[in-house]
Amino acid sequence: MDVTPISFRAVIMREEHAEEICTWSYPPPYDIYGFLPWEQMKGLEVEFGDPIIRQQQYISILDDQDSLWGFAQLFPIHEVTRIGLGMRPDWCGRGMGKRFMQTITQEARRRRPTDEIDLEVMTWNERAIRAYEGAGFRITDTYERLTPQGKGIFHCMVYEPPANEE
Repeated sequence: MDVTPISFRAVIMREEHAEEICTWSYPPPYDIYGFLPWEQMKGLEVEFGDPIIRQQQYISILDDQDSLWGFAQLFPIHEVTRIGLGMRPDWCGRGMGKRFMQTITQEARRRRPTDEIDLEVMTWNERAIRAYEGAGFRITDTYERLTPQGKGIFHCMVYEPPANEE
């Protein structure tokens, strides 16, 4: 594991980031998190393929060398910001999840400071759950919903900011 200090920052997702994200290939069982090819996403205007949604809801997470580590969607719901996110596959499992998540939650709080922040995670994804818990998220509900591969069981996790952040 690389122990070099890395600082992250959130920026509005640029088209070249979106295109790069579409090339990422996750190993099973994480391959459920892959995207369509970029030209298809753009042509269908789905997710970050829609330039307006990309501008309003998607952020890229960059390090101090401008390398793309991942992304997040900050989806506004009534008094809630729901986070959807992904980290570059070859950087998953390297102990950077907490710092990565802190960058995302800071941006979510900056944009909508009074919102509750939550996310959904499949119950089998223990690695992600540990990272989310380390960043201050707690499981509040478990339920079944449809995925592109059929029904899946999910946890809803809600961010509980540290007392000094309130």
